[in-house]
Amino acid sequence: MRFLLKVIINALALWLTTLIVSGVTVVPYAPGSTATVLTYLLVALIFGVVNAIVGTVIRIVAFPLYILTLGLISFIVNGLLLLLVSWISGLMGFGLHVAGFWWGVLGALVLGIIGWLIGLIFRPFTRER
Repeated sequence: MRFLLKVIINALALWLTTLIVSGVTVVPYAPGSTATVLTYLLVALIFGVVNAIVGTVIRIVAFPLYILTLGLISFIVNGLLLLLVSWISGLMGFGLHVAGFWWGVLGALVLGIIGWLIGLIFRPFTRER
């Protein structure tokens, strides 16, 4: 239940990010609103898996660089992770499309802020009981 709620929060944050950042778009696998919603959920799931596995490894390996740059390298890492999600979903023929590296950095920044704000709203539902 908790994992599903986090995927839905990420999908909602991704949808709002595509409305705000013009360089980040999502291409559904078929026309229609149901296909669009399922595409956002699939991309959010891919983003969660990539962020959990690849992002964690990168953060551990690059820890000295995080300290050296006072955490500013995280913008670059998150942008690259968003580009990786774009590449993976592009291999499937649908999903996230990022226009370039700096659009990825801006999209990751907006996605992180929106995801954090939505997470604050739904925090009582994501806590373990």
